[in-house]
Amino acid sequence: MTNAGKRSVLGVLVDITNYADATSRIMEAARERRPFAVTALAVHGVMTGVQDRAHGARLNSFDLVTPDGQPVRWALNSVHHAGLTDRVYGPTLTLKVVEQAAAEGLPVYLYGSTQPTLDRLVPALEEMFPALKIAGVEASKFRASQPGEPEEIAERIKASGARVVLVGLGCPRQEIFTYAMRPLLDMPLLAVGAAFDYHAGLLKNPPAWMQKYALEWLWRLGLEPKRLWKRYVLLNPAYLSRLAAQKSGLWKANPPAPATSPVTSFAV
Repeated sequence: MTNAGKRSVLGVLVDITNYADATSRIMEAARERRPFAVTALAVHGVMTGVQDRAHGARLNSFDLVTPDGQPVRWALNSVHHAGLTDRVYGPTLTLKVVEQAAAEGLPVYLYGSTQPTLDRLVPALEEMFPALKIAGVEASKFRASQPGEPEEIAERIKASGARVVLVGLGCPRQEIFTYAMRPLLDMPLLAVGAAFDYHAGLLKNPPAWMQKYALEWLWRLGLEPKRLWKRYVLLNPAYLSRLAAQKSGLWKANPPAPATSPVTSFAV
């Protein structure tokens, strides 16, 4: 890993990082009771920031954005000579953070997904990490927040004694939630995508060779064609063509300045 820091991938600032570095930074914020917004972006996540510049500005305000997909890692290596040998995949990063939190006795709060998923996820995590302290579990309401509700959610999380929050609301809802809640919480918030479903045993990971050659999208598409076809069939070519333009210098891919303004209503 060389030249650590953030670099523009299509105007979205992604960190040159690896599992050890990302986990260390998250845990440091947890120990120091510091707000710390984290997300792991694959092609779809990057493209949400490209297509919506206001959302791109929110992503660019995050403390840590990891290259979740191989094509994002390739972009960092190809355009910025990052020298990354592996991506930092959200579900794997989740396990590394949870493992470290369990080892240090720092309680974790699970926010998002459905109650049936959480009912499967909690025992799965407790089986993997017997020392883990789960401070609280809260399913998504699948609606927009109401006035005063973000503060109420923050109070529940703080009162639970949690020191790390895992957010599983799907992209880009989880990133907006993390951005909006960051000023209200003195702890890391991790937008972890499909990690809840994977670790609850509801989604199967693709074979290692598919992950290595960036064919995970094909696996996911086969599992959920109706929900995901637009994401992959339309966004993948758009990502690759923009990346070629950025690499060749035809397009500057200037990142929007990090957002600072609050979000008034967002998915909870």
